[in-house]
This record gives sequence, structure tokens and C-alpha cells, in this order.
Amino acid sequence: MKLNQLADNKGARKIRTRVGRGIGSGKGKTGGRGVKGQKSRSGVSGIRAFEGGQMPLYMRLPKRGFNKPNRSKFVEVNIGRLQQAIDAGKLDAKNPITAETLIAAGVIRRAHDGLRVLGTGDLSAKISIEAAHASAGAKAVIEKAGGTVTIVAVSASSSGGDNAFSDDIDLIVLIDGIGPKTEKALEAEGISKLTQLVALSEDKRAALFDSLGVSAQAEKEEWVVQAQEMIDGGEPRSKVDQKLVAKIRKQAK
Repeated sequence: MKLNQLADNKGARKIRTRVGRGIGSGKGKTGGRGVKGQKSRSGVSGIRAFEGGQMPLYMRLPKRGFNKPNRSKFVEVNIGRLQQAIDAGKLDAKNPITAETLIAAGVIRRAHDGLRVLGTGDLSAKISIEAAHASAGAKAVIEKAGGTVTIVAVSASSSGGDNAFSDDIDLIVLIDGIGPKTEKALEAEGISKLTQLVALSEDKRAALFDSLGVSAQAEKEEWVVQAQEMIDGGEPRSKVDQKLVAKIRKQAK
């Protein structure tokens, strides 16, 4: 074998077809485009849904449903999967379980915008878990085993989108039903942000609302629901509050 005997395998190199080089080449004259017509010209071959000017089919068909842009994406974990990881020695039930510890244990690949705990499976270990959401069934099973569930607010940077709330506009007054008077009372208790309200335990939240004179349980729960919706990227329910958001965002820019 000599250097001048080295060559590529047969078919490894294919010579590019040169169009428009005479009728003897087989690709002369029209260059493989056929004859005349709109699509024989350059720049129009990408018109896939054009139907000669009539209303295209994709515009004639009715549309249903809505996909929220920039919505938060959560990774779901069942309590049965947590028990499997504990039994295998990948998770230590004595230490708090977070998205980071689950990634290190190989239970999940990435945290996305937060952890959501679901109630499928059995749990016997006493665990303390931090998550963005937890179903009622999962929470009941964890607490029955002697564990605790801590709801961690989703950060604005992770949820993304124009609707995501930054620290500058994470105001408690954005909740429909909380006026300036209640807002000042909450600020006096050190609560001025949506994330601070959601992060409170049920006992502390109940004591806080009782001190403010809010006795209706439904109203207390509604405030927390609205706060979580806005943390997740939703707009305030009140039109007055939406105007306030626009004003604050304009000032922030």
C-alpha cells in the first residue's frame, strides 16, 4: 500500500449535479424544474398551504382550546417512587427532601419550575419534603406517616413569560379582596409579598387572619389561591389590580 494508492470507498464521494449546463447533461434548459408555472420559480416552493387564493383549509376549520404560553412546567413525583428510593438507600428520610436531593438520588432528571408531589403508591417512611405543589391525597398520606409537606413558592425567574411576577411587583395588594387598609395591616406583620403569604404555615396564616378580623374561612383560602395563581404566572383577577400591575411594570422599566 502506497500513498498514491489510497482512495475513498466507492460511493463515499458524490459529485454534485450541476443544473443548467446544456441539454446533454440531462439537467439543462429548465434545470429540473419542469416547465413554466409559479413553482418553477425560486422563492415560492415553501408555500405549502396556499390554495390558489381561496380560504385555506387550516383557516376554515374551527379552533378549540387554548395553550397558555410560557406556562410553568413542574416535574411530578409519586409518593410510591419516594418510598422506593428510600428503600434502595438513595434517599435519606431523616433529611429534608428537595428537588436537588431527588436529582442527586436519580429520582428525577431535572427540576424544571418546581416539584409536584402526587399520591399514587404507599409511603411508610416519615419524610419532610419541600415542593411547589402537593395533591391533597399525597399530603394526607405523608402527614399520616408522621411527615410534613412544605409548599415552596415558584420563583418568578423560573416561571418566565410576561405574566411572571418579579420582586418589584410581588405585592399583596394585587389579591382581589385585599385593600389598602388590610395591606398596611399585613405589612405591619411583615407580610408584603405574595410569596410570603403562600409560604406561611396554616397555623400562622390562621392566626394572622384572625388578628386582622378576617373570620370567613372561604375568604382566607381564596386569598392564598389567588396568590399562588399569580406566582405561577397568572394575571390578577381584578381589573383594577391589572391596571396597577401595568403601572408598576412601567415604573420598573
